[in-house]
Amino acid sequence: MKFGIFYELQLPRPWVAGDELSLYQNALSQMELADRLGYDHAWVVEHHFLEEYSHSPSPESFLAAASQRTKNIRLGHGILQLTTNHPARVAERVAVLDLLSNGRCEFGMGESASITELTPFGRDMETKKEVFEEAVAAIFPMFRDAGSEHHGKYFDIPLRNVVPKPVQKPHPPLWMACSQLPTIERAGRHGFGALGFQFVSADAAHAWVHAYYNAMTKRLHKLADYQINPNMALVSFFMCAKTDEEARARADGATFFQFALRFYGAAQNRQRPAPYTVNMWDEYNKWKRDNPEAQEAALRGGLIGSPETIRRKLKRFQGSHIDQVILLNQAGKNSHEHICESLELFGREVMPEFQNDPAQAAWKQGVMSGEIQLEEIDTEAFTDRYGKLAINVAPAKAAAE
Repeated sequence: MKFGIFYELQLPRPWVAGDELSLYQNALSQMELADRLGYDHAWVVEHHFLEEYSHSPSPESFLAAASQRTKNIRLGHGILQLTTNHPARVAERVAVLDLLSNGRCEFGMGESASITELTPFGRDMETKKEVFEEAVAAIFPMFRDAGSEHHGKYFDIPLRNVVPKPVQKPHPPLWMACSQLPTIERAGRHGFGALGFQFVSADAAHAWVHAYYNAMTKRLHKLADYQINPNMALVSFFMCAKTDEEARARADGATFFQFALRFYGAAQNRQRPAPYTVNMWDEYNKWKRDNPEAQEAALRGGLIGSPETIRRKLKRFQGSHIDQVILLNQAGKNSHEHICESLELFGREVMPEFQNDPAQAAWKQGVMSGEIQLEEIDTEAFTDRYGKLAINVAPAKAAAE
């Protein structure tokens, strides 16, 4: 099992001068620490216009800076939006990061899931899947040592040689953002690693892993000429401290993250309110005062707890054959000091036990070769976009106005 760290670069209100500077500099320091401790991956999102939820519109810039302050950790686009970026610009950015990091780039792709992001770039929810698939077809010939051209419905690109080329051949490992079960299956069918940005139980993970690998081994349909990447990663809320109580006290940001997802997800096409019309941190604290039991229950989920508690939870995920657990530590107003202490304690007392797992490698080899046949599990019970562990909140009324 591999372990990653994950950044939305959240910044709840109220905002004061210097907040974004501290946010970025602290996150870079956390990546340096994770690199020294032996974490495998660092993932950074691309989002636009999502106040409080994400201040990360330029992951290529952030990861380029991280590449000069780290040595071994893999640097992942989690993800680049193929709907709001031109294919040539995507290919260029991926190649440059791969060069700067000496071949440590991971190429995650996604569509965006909100008209708040899509509309300013001339895209919409109805066609974003088509745009994504055409962009995939256009991008991969650009990584070859020759010119390429593409003439399609959404992109018309004359013959050009996109330079530079990535270090990793034929290209960095490929991933696709997956927010629910159908996209997990879709990632498998297209041969992409699955970046599961949801928060599920070990039972759900088991079912999703089966759905993913069955789609890849039985129904593979590549969108272009690329190298498949059989890997499934799931994000988990994370905070490790000496005791469960201390970890929960430090992990309030995990509940804010869930609250924001639910609050915005209730609006049509997940549209965000107009700028400066909703203070999400205030809304969250109102909800928390009214729902203390739900807030406590949310903090009992995920990988939040003492090393012993997290070790026990990880063993269940290990049995699900997840390839990578991505730890969401920077959320809400979780402090830089607590994030670093959490990474250190987990990295020292828990992570080494799970990182070298010959049984997982043998299982995957058996599945991909056809020696192991996975049952087709009924996944009807595991289709909740947010997972059964997620909190419930009132609809985002302001977003629908």
